[in-house]
Amino acid sequence: MVTSVAQTGWPEWRTKFGIPIGTPYLISPAFEYDIELNEFFYSTEMLVFRMSTRVGYARDIKGFLTFLHRNRGGIGWRDASEEDHRAYLIWRREDPAGPRVGGSTWDREVSGVNRFFRWQGSQKRLNMNPIPQRPRRAAPGFGRHGQEGETAATYSHDARRERIRWFPAKSYRQWRDVGVRGYGPNGLPDAGFRGRWAARNSVFVDLMVRTGLRLTEQASLTPFELPQVSGRGGYQRFWLPASVAKAGSARWIYVPSSVLRDLAAYAEVDRREMIDNARAKRRYRRMSGQLLIVEHGQNVAFVPGATEKIKVSELTPEERRRLFVDGPDGLEPAAFWLNEYGMPMSVSTWKDLFRQANARCAKHGLVLHGHAHLLRHTFSVLTLEQLQRGHIAALAQLNSAQRGHYTRIFGDPLDWVRRRLGHKSVTTTQIYLHALEELEMETRMALISDDLWEDPRDPRPLVDAEAGTAAHG
Repeated sequence: MVTSVAQTGWPEWRTKFGIPIGTPYLISPAFEYDIELNEFFYSTEMLVFRMSTRVGYARDIKGFLTFLHRNRGGIGWRDASEEDHRAYLIWRREDPAGPRVGGSTWDREVSGVNRFFRWQGSQKRLNMNPIPQRPRRAAPGFGRHGQEGETAATYSHDARRERIRWFPAKSYRQWRDVGVRGYGPNGLPDAGFRGRWAARNSVFVDLMVRTGLRLTEQASLTPFELPQVSGRGGYQRFWLPASVAKAGSARWIYVPSSVLRDLAAYAEVDRREMIDNARAKRRYRRMSGQLLIVEHGQNVAFVPGATEKIKVSELTPEERRRLFVDGPDGLEPAAFWLNEYGMPMSVSTWKDLFRQANARCAKHGLVLHGHAHLLRHTFSVLTLEQLQRGHIAALAQLNSAQRGHYTRIFGDPLDWVRRRLGHKSVTTTQIYLHALEELEMETRMALISDDLWEDPRDPRPLVDAEAGTAAHG
């Protein structure tokens, strides 16, 4: 175990062990760093995952190890037994004094902890895996040879997909106006609201609910990706690179012109003020660590002193937080979303924004509770309903040949939404169909009006943000 490392020696120590920047690690209750434990987080087993996924693994493993320390006599991870895991299962899921987590949460935790102990076992560091195993069952349509091996025996049997929650458009606007913009339920500004950056926060949630972007995807955007405001209406699109998109699901993102105008206003006013204030306080000159620099007007980055360059589109969300533009006025962050100190906004800060918005709504007596994924659900349900209505109405006015031509151009509404969300399978996207099917048609018509949003499948030419040229699709 490592018990102390001089602060000035951290970079050299990290480099010696080949630990990527941002790798999570666990510290014992005695403030000791266990090299063998933490080696898992930068092993080849984990390097294939995005850093945020590794952080999730660390959080779930920490939960089990903390339970061992507090509830099982301080036992260490090397000596944990199946009985310890069984006790953890009972406490997590059955104990009235425990958290009583759902099946999906428990399955995620078991998967992460099991991967950790299986890997430690492969390194000959364990007497036994405390997670009991069973033969993997063959899935329908797969041969026996493709399903060999073992899996955790304590997965739940109640991990059904949860009911989709989403905001009708009116509810979303009320949640945004009261929770994010600082208005009262009466539509007037709340005199007690002290949100200095409400315009930034408002356009952030508007962009999310109008595009279906995930929180990390949207928080990782740079000005290089976003389209410029044009005089035309409708939608403009930009390419979300695989390095930022979850599971490499690179795709076109369609942004309505109204949101683009608000993005431009934030960039020209609030964002510029944040950068100017940070420059005045010399914050960027005091930056330390390995920065990535991109020269003004270029789309490649480099580490100062190094010769190799990398395209900005290939940088991960973690690397983008360290990316700075070297412009005529000096350094400035390449991240589009900045905090009051002129530094990139973290995902955790955005999550706090949602918590604060929900608290303000509750303070005003509004039963509205939003989060990032709920806005993604809202985009999916509202867009799918509108596209289906337009699809049916258009096909009803066409002959057979025209219907075929229309379908080739616009495609199936469900598949269009699937591609916008970055789902690999349309089966995943079908949950939004199920959400609509649960509503009576009269209710659907009341909740989702025909003129709610523009049709993003605008047949007019679209301006691509990266190429600046007209394109279709």
